[in-house]
Amino acid sequence: MKNRATKVCVIILIVYLAVGALFYPIAGESLHSTADSTDPISGTINYPPELLAGQYVEQRFVCDFDTVTSIKVMFGTYGRENTDVIKAELFRGDETEPIWSQALKTADMDDGIYTVIEGQPIEDAKGKHFKLRLTSLSGTAGDAVTLHCGNTVNGGRVQTQAEFDASQALHYFKDAETGVLVTDKSNNPCNLQMSIAGLNLHWFGAYYWFFYAGVALLLTLYFAIALRRHSKGKKTLIPDMIDSLFKYGFLIRQLVARDFKTKYKRSVLGVLWSFLNPLITMSVQWVVFSYFFKSDIEKFPIYLLCGIVCFNFFNEATNMCLMSIVGNAPLINKVYVPKYIYPFSRTMSSGINLLLSLVPLFIMLLCTKTWPTQAVLLLPFVLIMLFMLSYGVGLILATMMVFFRDTQFLWNIFSMLLMYLTPVFYPETIIPARFMTVYKLNPLYHILRFMRSILIDGVSLEPKAYLYCFILCAVPFLVGLLIFRKNQDKFVLNI
Repeated sequence: MKNRATKVCVIILIVYLAVGALFYPIAGESLHSTADSTDPISGTINYPPELLAGQYVEQRFVCDFDTVTSIKVMFGTYGRENTDVIKAELFRGDETEPIWSQALKTADMDDGIYTVIEGQPIEDAKGKHFKLRLTSLSGTAGDAVTLHCGNTVNGGRVQTQAEFDASQALHYFKDAETGVLVTDKSNNPCNLQMSIAGLNLHWFGAYYWFFYAGVALLLTLYFAIALRRHSKGKKTLIPDMIDSLFKYGFLIRQLVARDFKTKYKRSVLGVLWSFLNPLITMSVQWVVFSYFFKSDIEKFPIYLLCGIVCFNFFNEATNMCLMSIVGNAPLINKVYVPKYIYPFSRTMSSGINLLLSLVPLFIMLLCTKTWPTQAVLLLPFVLIMLFMLSYGVGLILATMMVFFRDTQFLWNIFSMLLMYLTPVFYPETIIPARFMTVYKLNPLYHILRFMRSILIDGVSLEPKAYLYCFILCAVPFLVGLLIFRKNQDKFVLNI
């Protein structure tokens, strides 16, 4: 027993060292910095008119990034080839010397297409005030461009009202002295239809190896202390769990096999439903949101299938865990087995379906020519977080079901609400900014964001995203363990 626990602890430590060493090159630059951009302003209006020689517009803004790399602005060319040149200048605050200065040929512009303005990356920019000035050098009536502007944010399928201070709004200057605030027909201030791109820097990347070594040392110390206590017959979490898994491993395998076979008993297609179910659901929702509600999310089939696969597993695992104690009442009353094994086996059997559901997801990736990158190696982190979340919530539901049988009906309603509160088939950008703090408390939001970033964008998320995802999944897991452990001795009296 002692040797077995020692070997497993050594294996865990070796796996950590290997995974930690591989994680650094796989995550890449995302550990040091993350590229991001602001949502573009939309809602084009017919003002200001053509930008003529000597006239200019000024747009003030506050930077949200540590480093500014480029700015995209949308011009209107009236569908013609103009010969004017626009001088683009970027100033820091009210300084008179521009940081960037670039000549933009209007002949190279396309109507309604963003034009990129860039220069040397501007560091230490977060929270700082900037001013973008666009001046016409030779524009004449009939040979000049205008600017697209508005007061809504382009957020995927819908537009939401932009939230900005009138002091930062767009001003149109007919000469060096007179400035006119650009407003819409309702006299609301407007901004240029533009997007700012930049980098957010992360200190974690610079100190990664210190954290790596520190965690390795803590694990070593914990295992040494835990194994010593375990050898003396004292209760210790990980060694006791290892002994239980080995001792009841056969029973767990039998329970998992039973649950998996029962699900497809007397079914003609059997296990094929694990492939067909997410594909059919995705196909129906893809038709609805692509042709009726006009979703313009990039690579929407992959986006949708990621949401369906993850939420289906969560929903199935929690529903199966809910009945795990009540459904195994005869066995619990006759044979002593650690009771957490029953919801664990249910979650494991749902995990098999999850792995099978990943097959059509990867097939869809290949069909849409979305080639996996090295970031796909981070997918196990997503699956572990999803499993931990589902098991933790399942433990809570299994406990509640023993004492309150209406739990199953309440959970059906709550899980339906949770589906609509999770960006399964809609973009998160439709959620108003003032609600995002509460919205992000949903662990499934972070799990889906991770999976889509890995599979669609082919990159890792920023370091704090790992922390948020882990905490929001670990809290339900630990709460579930505590509630289940506190009440498990009362199960026999209530089932």
